[in-house]
Amino acid sequence: MSSTPSASPAKPESTVTVIVAFLANLLIAVAKTVAAFLTGSASMVAESAHSWADTGNEIFLFVADKRGVKRRDDAHPLGYGKETYVWSMFAAFGLFTVGAVVSIQHGISQLTAEEEAENYLINYVVLAIAFVLEGTSFLQAFRQARGSARERGAPTLRFVLRSSNSTLRAVFAEDAAALVGLLIAFLGIFLHQITGSAVFDAIGSIAVGVLLGVVALVLVDRNRRFLVGESPSDELESTVLERLLARPEIARVTYLHTEFVGPGRLYLVAAVDMTGNDREEHVAVALRRVERELEDHDAVEEAVLTLSTPDEPSLTPRRASDPARR
Repeated sequence: MSSTPSASPAKPESTVTVIVAFLANLLIAVAKTVAAFLTGSASMVAESAHSWADTGNEIFLFVADKRGVKRRDDAHPLGYGKETYVWSMFAAFGLFTVGAVVSIQHGISQLTAEEEAENYLINYVVLAIAFVLEGTSFLQAFRQARGSARERGAPTLRFVLRSSNSTLRAVFAEDAAALVGLLIAFLGIFLHQITGSAVFDAIGSIAVGVLLGVVALVLVDRNRRFLVGESPSDELESTVLERLLARPEIARVTYLHTEFVGPGRLYLVAAVDMTGNDREEHVAVALRRVERELEDHDAVEEAVLTLSTPDEPSLTPRRASDPARR
């Protein structure tokens, strides 16, 4: 395929996104921990757990990013791409869930605890600094997501949710959740200050935990789908079909199977009718050559081509407005 439908993620940019998120979360986690220790705020304790979870999450995502790009070998004929989803699953299930459990548990315990005096100014300053740092990290993830979404012609949020790039999705989701969590924490602390009731602070901690739990479930489900074999979107599959039909050696395609075996890496199986009426051995050589040329593209991990039978119907690319789309 001389051109491909942007299936391949920009690995250097993904790594930069993870590193920016790690540094931001580490600084935020330290600041929130100090503030939680000095003030005793339940919401700040929840935010501290959230940020430490995010910091550990980035380590898993960095490992996922590095291990997933290893090329295939005899032991792994389809490459190591699915390792990305394994490590991303660890991050989503372990760290996000731990953050959620700690936040909810601490919030519940503080519902009946005696009110403690708080230095509200420290909390507000730390929350403001955290919002700036989290916003910087989120902007990096958003820029990467928006650029990739534009290449696909898809809305940014839809692209993030369906993308095979689990690293980008995790950083985008955790930073978005962090910004919402900061607003929840601010509201809980502010209501505590103006009412004198620590219940609002405790409720803020519980709300942050629920938010993390929801994000964890979404990310676990997306990684699960890619681990068991997620097929590309109809738009991407149609573009692959168009690229095959554009090759001069291929007259028609009667079967097409594409499956993600890693971020931006496809396993492609197709039944094709070759042009002309060459002898069997010549056709076999041509098929192998086309397979190698397809695999030279960054988006194709392995291509397997077989011959169509005369009675098999031809496939045609489906457009976005086609009612027969899956």
